[in-house]
Amino acid sequence: MEFRLSQSPAVKPFMEVLSGRRQPVPPAWMMRQAGRYLPEYRELRATAGSFLDLCFNPEWAAEVTLQPIRRFGFDAAIIFSDILVIPHALGRSVRFEVGEGPRLEPLDTPEKIATLATAANFTKLEPVYEALRRVRAELDPKIALIGFCGAPWTVATYMVAGQGTPDQGPARMFAYREPDAFTKIIDVLVENSIEYLLGQLSAGADALQIFDTWAGILPPREFQRWSVEPTRRIVEGVRAKAPHAKIIGFPRGAGAQLPLYVGRTGVDGVSIDWAAEPSLIRERVQSHVAVQGNLDPLALIAGGTALDRAVDDALANYADGRYIFNLGHGIQPETPIAHVEQMLKRVREYKG
Repeated sequence: MEFRLSQSPAVKPFMEVLSGRRQPVPPAWMMRQAGRYLPEYRELRATAGSFLDLCFNPEWAAEVTLQPIRRFGFDAAIIFSDILVIPHALGRSVRFEVGEGPRLEPLDTPEKIATLATAANFTKLEPVYEALRRVRAELDPKIALIGFCGAPWTVATYMVAGQGTPDQGPARMFAYREPDAFTKIIDVLVENSIEYLLGQLSAGADALQIFDTWAGILPPREFQRWSVEPTRRIVEGVRAKAPHAKIIGFPRGAGAQLPLYVGRTGVDGVSIDWAAEPSLIRERVQSHVAVQGNLDPLALIAGGTALDRAVDDALANYADGRYIFNLGHGIQPETPIAHVEQMLKRVREYKG
């Protein structure tokens, strides 16, 4: 039986761009838009207990997802969750230390990897699906809803080291020394990410994003093996059951390797960071897929004329083509709300 996406009759500018139709005013949203820069988020977070408790409470997760939509009217909402829910569903211990980030049981030997479950317990992820259903029911039909997962390479780096490191050196070294064992982690993450993303589509997501935050630290051969190929497999696996699924890839820091990533993975759009070279993106990436990005989050903190100039640069570089305005990575907690309002006003006044 073919998997069918639910279709809303309302035109969603965000989805129009992913479908190949440039919009006169680029649709806009921000990565990490539901988060610590908002006082209403901080208030709820203080009552929620742990970070995962917040993620796995459908009422709270839906509320957090909707907070920036109510305040700013973004063109897309992204479900409030985390890329490490897949390891959690695979039975690994996952916790978040305040101010230090995630902590997991390290899978740093082939013997430990042999104990890794191959199939996730998706009942553990039902709260994410329920949160999606709640958001979909409340969301304006013109606003898109985004589901997501972490790319296998990025998730694996945390699983091997048990935490984030400045250069994810433990996972890189392990992949060199024990490629067969590392391949098992990647394979498990590919298969379970496919099922997780299909579940999000079924729960009401309009589009999906695959976050490969640590792709840019890989040399070309390893980039193809550990970033491009697993992402290609996920895209193909999702499309095997949901042929019309719209998928954005975000291989952060990929730079000159972005054309290869786009060509081989089959994504409908690619998110670019603020260091991307505009002419390369226009000529070799945006000519094939939609582009999303790429305002420096620090320019958003700076505000004033520096922010106006950075917004104008992004629009000048990319708004003539298929373009979704966004940041080059997630919004920082110290970002003033007034600066977000300034940025959106600038984008929405664009005369394209």
